[in-house]
Amino acid sequence: MNRTFSANEASIERKWVVVDATGLPVGRLAGQVAQILRGKHKPTFTYHADCGDFVIVVNADKAVLTGRKEDELIHWHTGWPGGLRNVSRGKLLADKPTRLIEKAVWGMLPKGRLGHQIVKKLKVYAGPEHPHAAQNPEPITLVK
Repeated sequence: MNRTFSANEASIERKWVVVDATGLPVGRLAGQVAQILRGKHKPTFTYHADCGDFVIVVNADKAVLTGRKEDELIHWHTGWPGGLRNVSRGKLLADKPTRLIEKAVWGMLPKGRLGHQIVKKLKVYAGPEHPHAAQNPEPITLVK
């Protein structure tokens, strides 16, 4: 009798992958990275478990915003009175490209304990160098 497979910590095999963000739209990049982080590309995917791989995104400063998204504002509140803040996506890409990629990926992950656990496997770097050579990450190319 066949049984439905349910992943647990002992049965999960994690890999490290490197993604080059040069010339990729931020939203497309974030969607594909979120699927790899979550593990949806594996046949052993389980909704309630963190079965995805580690993802290193390099050249985050060379990602692109399409259309008129450079002028769109990102809003947040500090929690203090009068603490409503905003910044344009274009300015965030110019000043802190790693934060823009992290926020875009976080928006596509489940919220809660599982999402917090998954997003810890994302490493984003503005330039082409990263300190994770010891993990032997394999480079993958994403669809534009």
